[in-house]
Amino acid sequence: MFLGWTRDEEGRSYYFRQLRDMKMKIDLENMTKGDWLEYVEICGWTLARAHARTGDAALIGGYLGKNDMFDSALAKFAVSYADQADRDHATLVKSIRAGQVKAQDTAAA
Repeated sequence: MFLGWTRDEEGRSYYFRQLRDMKMKIDLENMTKGDWLEYVEICGWTLARAHARTGDAALIGGYLGKNDMFDSALAKFAVSYADQADRDHATLVKSIRAGQVKAQDTAAA
């Protein structure tokens, strides 16, 4: 069961309850930059909340401390990971263009 809540910019609170996992498709191609950033933020928040519920929140908070050292380390890791993904993709594209890797456009199918 999926349970959650959020609060919008005006301070209104929303409670979510889902009894079963129902798939939905997000139209990423037609999202504005603002919609995309909001979508990414919600996904990250939901994942963080789900992980935080797997342990004792007070214990985890105490372990992480009151400074932003963990936040900074996590942000640094995320940027490094994204940079590596960009390099990996560039290498893949180069290999495809050189004929070293066979690729098929499944979006056109």
